[in-house]
Amino acid sequence: MKAMLDTLRDITIEPGAITVPDEPHSDYERVRRIIAYISERWRDQPSLEAIADHVGLSTTHVHHLFRRWAGLSPKAFLQALTLDNAKALLSDSASVLDATYEVGLSGPARLHDLFVTHEAMTPGDYRTGGLGLTMRYGFHPSPFGEAVLIATDRGLAGLGFVDDDDRQAALSDLTRRWPRATYIEDEAATPPPARRLFNPSQWQAEQPLRVVLIGTDFEVRVWQTLLRIPRDKATTYSDIARHIGKPSACRAVGAAVGKNPVSFVVPCHRVLGRSGALTGYHWGLTRKQAILGWEAGQSLGGKAA
Repeated sequence: MKAMLDTLRDITIEPGAITVPDEPHSDYERVRRIIAYISERWRDQPSLEAIADHVGLSTTHVHHLFRRWAGLSPKAFLQALTLDNAKALLSDSASVLDATYEVGLSGPARLHDLFVTHEAMTPGDYRTGGLGLTMRYGFHPSPFGEAVLIATDRGLAGLGFVDDDDRQAALSDLTRRWPRATYIEDEAATPPPARRLFNPSQWQAEQPLRVVLIGTDFEVRVWQTLLRIPRDKATTYSDIARHIGKPSACRAVGAAVGKNPVSFVVPCHRVLGRSGALTGYHWGLTRKQAILGWEAGQSLGGKAA
């Protein structure tokens, strides 16, 4: 990794407008392939030229790809994914969960500047499998591949991601959680939250994103704890267990984190192993790396070098 970062640092970018070749891949698809390639070959420390060749781009195009997608240079993006950086995120894991939001827990929570208000449905809503609930869904582009959103009249209830163009698999992953609800594809209901979710310019305290949490009492407590994690921080399963008063329930916490139905918004990607290891992620470790790197770019306001 160090040699690769040194190589990235030494690149000279020629001035002038850069146009990425017209290929049937989104920025995220290229980024995903680059992250996967590096992860699979980290012992070999692949050069930037090898990375660029893997995705069919020049080294200059790779630089501009990361600048456009994450607001970071490739070097800064990869540094955000190092073990040392993960450990830095965890430096005050326990205390960050105990911190009180300036606006109080009854007001919008700052979630990497994505202001969120949340409520939990009754345990009965969950036990009946969502019977009587009407859920509207739609598919939308996101920085992390195509996303599927599920909304109720009370707020956003589900957010997942499509892999291998299999929309049905992504939708089923969410609907099986509430099998007795009524599902309606409604492309008019889900665009507003989708636009707000992935556009930092629309992260405004005056218009908080409404989220509804539907799960067991224990799961909802875990998910509410995740909402305490601010941008540029991370926590561990054991610290979450301690925070909710169940210090021996690390495995159960891990299961609840894995079942988080509102990914990205409820930031389960910010839960790491005690060593800083990424551990698991329901929507894939490569996507977890991508989200963490993208958020690092948002934190730096696109000014990282």
